[in-house]
Amino acid sequence: MTNNPTRSQMRIDRILKRLNRAISAQELYTELRQANQSMGLATIYRSLEALKIQGQVQVRMLPNGEALYSSAQQQDQHHLTCVNCGTSIPIDECPVHNLETELENTHKFKVYYHTLEFFGLCSLCQLAAE
Repeated sequence: MTNNPTRSQMRIDRILKRLNRAISAQELYTELRQANQSMGLATIYRSLEALKIQGQVQVRMLPNGEALYSSAQQQDQHHLTCVNCGTSIPIDECPVHNLETELENTHKFKVYYHTLEFFGLCSLCQLAAE
């Protein structure tokens, strides 16, 4: 199911690819305003949702409930996230790539991306808790 992207979706997709990092919808709103390409926050959310369904955008939820969006053309995302201070440390290792391929084959399911997140306390928060 591929729909033709709207102008809003194309603008958002270009910005996410240019930034090459995950950002919130609010940050995206600010980026668009700074580029003199303002659009309403509701339009941004609708466009992000459509791009997610099309497999163009990946979403990562932070412990505080905030969603971060990035281009799905980036690598899959893996993080160690501190539940106390919110620090998120990217990790390069991925133990699930083989599982992803296996699931695609056995379930006839097209995987766009995956995330792997471990939650706990970073070293600074561990020290502060002692």
